[in-house]
Parts: sequence; C-alpha cells; structure tokens
Amino acid sequence: MKYINVIIDHNSRHTDNFFTYRTDLPVKRGSLVQVPFNRGNKLKTAYVFDDNAVPDCDPSIIKEIVSIDENISLTDEIMDTCQWMKTRYGIKYQDAVKCFVPNGKPARAGKEKEPYKDEAGERQDIESLTEEQQAAVAVIADAVRENRQENFLIHGVTGSGKTEVYMQAIARVLEEGKTAIMLVPEIALTKQILERFIGRFGKEQIAVLHSKLTPRERFDEWMRIRRGEAKIVIGARLGVFAPLENIGIIIMDEEHEATYKSDMTPKYETVDIALKRLMYYRGVLVMGSATPSVVSYQRAKDGIYRLIELKQRYNANPLPKVELVDMREELKAGNRTIFSDRLYHKMAETLEKGKQIILFLNRRGYSTFISCRECGEAMKCPECGISLVYHKSENAGVCHYCGKRFAVPKACPACGSKYIKYFGAGTEKVEEFTKELFPDRTVERLDLDTAKNSREITRIINGFSKGKTDILIGTQLVAKGLDFKNVGLVGVVAADVSLNIPDYRSTERTFQLVTQVAGRAGRGDEEGLVIVQSYTPDNFALTTAAAHDYESFFETEIQIRGFMDYPPFTDLILVEFTSGDETTAMETADNCRSYLLKCPVDNEEDQIFAPKLSSHFKGKDSYRYYILIKCPKGLRNKYIHYIHCFGSELVKNKIDCNLTIDVNPYSTF
Repeated sequence: MKYINVIIDHNSRHTDNFFTYRTDLPVKRGSLVQVPFNRGNKLKTAYVFDDNAVPDCDPSIIKEIVSIDENISLTDEIMDTCQWMKTRYGIKYQDAVKCFVPNGKPARAGKEKEPYKDEAGERQDIESLTEEQQAAVAVIADAVRENRQENFLIHGVTGSGKTEVYMQAIARVLEEGKTAIMLVPEIALTKQILERFIGRFGKEQIAVLHSKLTPRERFDEWMRIRRGEAKIVIGARLGVFAPLENIGIIIMDEEHEATYKSDMTPKYETVDIALKRLMYYRGVLVMGSATPSVVSYQRAKDGIYRLIELKQRYNANPLPKVELVDMREELKAGNRTIFSDRLYHKMAETLEKGKQIILFLNRRGYSTFISCRECGEAMKCPECGISLVYHKSENAGVCHYCGKRFAVPKACPACGSKYIKYFGAGTEKVEEFTKELFPDRTVERLDLDTAKNSREITRIINGFSKGKTDILIGTQLVAKGLDFKNVGLVGVVAADVSLNIPDYRSTERTFQLVTQVAGRAGRGDEEGLVIVQSYTPDNFALTTAAAHDYESFFETEIQIRGFMDYPPFTDLILVEFTSGDETTAMETADNCRSYLLKCPVDNEEDQIFAPKLSSHFKGKDSYRYYILIKCPKGLRNKYIHYIHCFGSELVKNKIDCNLTIDVNPYSTF
C-alpha cells in the first residue's frame, strides 16, 4: 500500500490543492486516475503529482483510488511544467494540466483519424545552402550535438530561407535521437509547412496539433506523439504542449506574432513554456522572424539570445520595391474610393502580365462601424460595449470581441432618426469593390469570416497557389509566412489601421505587418512591387518599412520605449478581478493594490495604477476590474509572489472573486 497526492479535476479554486489517496495499483507520477471525492464519493478524474506521499492525517480515513486510465499518462517533465505554470501565471493546477491532456477517448483499432492523411508532401531538393544558411545551421547543430541549452534568434529578411534552416536543424536533432516541435503563428500556415516537412521527413514521423482539428483527430494525434511514433510535431501555439520526450529543439517561426500569447486562461507566453520544457531536456530554442519583436531583439543585444542574421534572399532575389501613397493627396484630387489611382493602375498592369495580387487590410467585415447621422450614436455590443462591425453578407452588426450578431435597427434607438449609415471599410467591402473593378478576374478573401475550418483555409490558399485566384484579399492571415512565387503586387489598403490602435506596440505592429505582407511579393524571378496607402506616410514605422530598414526602426522605437518606461525596460503586470458582484470586484482590486503598496518591493505609488473597470470584458452577469503594474526589471517574480499571497487570502476568506495574472498583455483592457 502506498499513498499518492492528486489534483482533482474540479473547477473550483477551493479544491485547488493536493488530496491524498491510497492504492495498491501501479500508479506513477503523471497517471490519470479515478477517485471517490467529497461526501457523496462521486467518481472524479484526478492527476497524480506525487506517487510517494506521506499522509498528514489518520491513514485509516484515507480513501482508495478506483482505477487508472491506461491510455493517458504524463511525463515527469510535464508535471514539473504544470507546477511551474501554476506559480508563474496564478492559475489552478487543472488549468495547467488540461493544456497537455487531450479531450476524448481512444478510437477502436483501425478507426483512428489522421488529419491531412491524403497529403503527399512537396519535395524541395535544395542544391546548396547560402553561406549565411550554412553558418546558421552549423551553430545550431553544435548546440544540439553538445547537448547545450541555448536560445537563438534568427533575423532573416523575407525570402532568406529561414524554413530551410529550420529543417536542416531538425534533421540534426533527429540524428541525435531527439524530437522536435515546429510552431507557426497561424493555423492557416500549418498546411504549407506540413507539405514541405512531409516531402523532407516523410509522413510517418510527423504529427499535427492545433485547435482546428476535430476532437477525434486531436486525440489520435496526441496518442501517436505520446507513444513515440511521431518525432516531429507541427502546430500553432498549442503545439508547445505536445507530449514529446527528449525534446531537442523547439522552433517558433514569426516569433514576433501576438498569437503566440494566449488571451484565455492560462494567459501564457509560448516562448516561456518552450524555454521551461527545453531547460529540462537541455534542448535548443530557435526563434525566427524578418521583423523580430523589440523585446526579443533587445534580448539578443543583451546576450540572452544568440543572434543569427540572414541578410540576403535565397538565390539573391531582390527585396520588393515599396511605394508610399499619401491618401490625403488622393482626397484633394477628388478620389474618394478605397484604391488610390496608383494602386488601381498597377493592379490592372500586374494582371495583364499574368501576375497575381495580394491586397491587405487588417479589418474584416464590410464597414467598421454603424452610426446615426443625426445624433452620432454608434451601435455597440450591449455586453462588451465596443462598436459593432457591419457584415453585409449577413446584414448584421457583429461584435468582433464576443462574436454575437445583432439586427441593424431601421431607426436610431437614441433619437429615432432613420439616417443609419455605415462607415469605414473592411475586407468584405474591399472584395466587393475589387470585383466591380475587375469583373472578369477571380477574387478570393481570406479572413476569419471565410477561414472557418481547415478545409476552407486549404481551399483558398491552394486556389491562389495554383494560380486559380487572381487577387487574394485578406487580413493578417495573408501576411504571415505564405510563400507564393507569382505575386507581382501587394497593396496595403490602409496602413493606418494598426498605427492608430491605443497601444504602445502600435508602431511596432505596423512596421511588422507592412514588412511581412510586403515580403509576399517578388518571390519569383521578378522584383515585386508593394504599394502602401496611408494618411500618415511620414511616420517612421512606414518609412523604415518601405526602406526594409529594421535597424533604424528598432533604434527609434527602443529610444521611445526607454523614455516611456515600457517593455523591454519594464514588465507590465495586469491583475484581473472577476466577480458576480461589481462592488466585490472593485473593492478586491483596490485591496490588492493597497496590499502590494505595503509589500517590501522597491515600488512607488505611480507604478501600481488605480483599479479600472474592464470595459471589453464579455462575462455574463459578472464584472471585471483590473490593476496595472509597471514593474521595473528584476522585480517581476517578487510582485507575482505577493499577488499569489493576496490570492491565497481570497480563497482562505472565501471571497467570491477570481484573480488572474497576465504578464505583458497583448489585448486591450
């Protein structure tokens, strides 16, 4: 008879601690077991965190486990990571474990689902690597061979062959008998990466993990990985939780993307999870981007990451020419359409040459807001408080935060006026206008409204890749890593969309988006052209993007960050308090602020901002207040420790208010 400590799969903060059971079964750390719980002894799933526990009560009253799940078990490394996630993010144990555990049950023999089972792969035989690629592969391979945990940042211009470096590095990892994780920022990119990896490594040792798989597909892929059949996992950020052992490398392509940060509990940074797992196995982290995040590039300058640069495109193809068009001048000339004269004429010219076009606008929907011309009242989501976007295909106002749809009123609810109008332009409107201008051309749209599942994403991308689509219109989905050889022109319809977001990262985001979408042009034999339309074409984010000058952008941006005390010079810690009672949420937030100000941390009152109501929170019948901490470097762990202490007091005193921690949040508050 031995004793084990388990965490019960129960969605309550009050049961988020270890419970001791006894057993004669061959239970080990990481096992999933069924246990009788509470007074009614209802069977619950539990996760074993300690298989050699010492009871702290009378052994005679300790219950016995009922059974072990023979199909699912987790490794020691995974259990260590779960315990670290609880401390790091202030979450429940089960929130961490469920990142690693798949939903569902095993299929009957022969009935397993294999996503992309018909994928044949794309064989790309590389005759030789460039000198820059060879040097990059060599330094990564040395770290792998020497079993040295090291972190690399590859700063490579668009089209410089970063993917080939990734595959060469993974080949070295497999030679050492280790496993690999390849992460991409968008699910839409997994198909193209998968084709190249199957062509190089074969289908049998590759698995795919992302949230658009069906529960059956995801469970069966998880089982293939856990059994050791798959040595390479490809996926979006979910892939970092793949149940691999002996991980030799984790690669994060387009590392700058905000999609690597989870906006749901647990609010983790993918790079943090990757580093934690690699430290256990002494593996290598490789991050790549043509536009590294300011934080990552500063870490490279500080020596935390080892910088690798790829300054030339593969086959010495020239970078595309970028032109900035001042839309203020277009208005003066009487052009009030979506396209400038320059963009329209270049579109016609490009199509005549048999080349394809990508049009980028980071706004989906038809019109960006619905407003009364009489009183100026904008139609908003009653739950989220943000402006609704008009979707013409549905004839509805859609909240892009919670996804709810509302009929457009025939009269203004505020003043009764019938002058309800639509303002601004989204991808749906651009698609309609483009089809009017070029009725004999095939136009497709790729955004969250059209890319509703993996099959639809694949259809749209394949159609464009095979030349069946002449013009592809999209949001940031088209800006990330897609490789098309026949794109002669890229048009950025409104560069100011991301520039005017109230976020300290807005200029960085704009530079990245323009540079990334520009990189889709000129990947074939001819130099590509990019036309960027803006009402502020002299902004340094746009001028440096047009010049393909990351260093100049970084130097300007890092000076601004230093002056304003923003990351990477500080950490922003968002502490959220959610309750069904608004007063409870507000008072708990205020009490936490007062508590932190009294803690022995080198803080000042103006570094911990007063509580504010989270206006975009979409919780039903509940309220969320938050406090924001501008935390000096080196003090983050201290602050998080004291926030945990305050949270423990909430549980102890049975205060009905949930507390969550988000370090350096990407979302608006």
